Amino acid sequence: CALGWACWKTYVGRAERDQSRRLAINMLGLGLSSANHHDDALVVKEATLAIMRRLGDSEDNMLAVQSNLANTYEVLGQYERALQMRQEAYSGRVRLNGEEHAQTLRAADNYALSLLKLRRFEEAKRLLRKVAPVARRVLGK
Repeated sequence: CALGWACWKTYVGRAERDQSRRLAINMLGLGLSSANHHDDALVVKEATLAIMRRLGDSEDNMLAVQSNLANTYEVLGQYERALQMRQEAYSGRVRLNGEEHAQTLRAADNYALSLLKLRRFEEAKRLLRKVAPVARRVLGK
């Protein structure tokens, strides 16, 4: 957390497009989460994603931030918001990497776990039935 704040204080004065500034705000969000300051981390991570969208950052980077944001929503008990973010991350990974990529499979697993937390068993079952054969083929048994 202290490292995140130090990074942010160092680079906050730079232009919004500056790579070091953008890395610093991301580090701040991750540091706040690690220190269990989840409410503060949520604000920072939501701002990070908004900045990335506004600046047209790479989809790969935005999907990583969405996954981190979904983790924070879950820790705060905001399971519906986490599910929405997980679904967007999974769809984005399929579009970006294809169904047979390890990151896509990880996103599918996270999405299924969010469905299970909300007791949406049939949806989770459908997703896992679709993804499991691909995971076995790609990752091995």
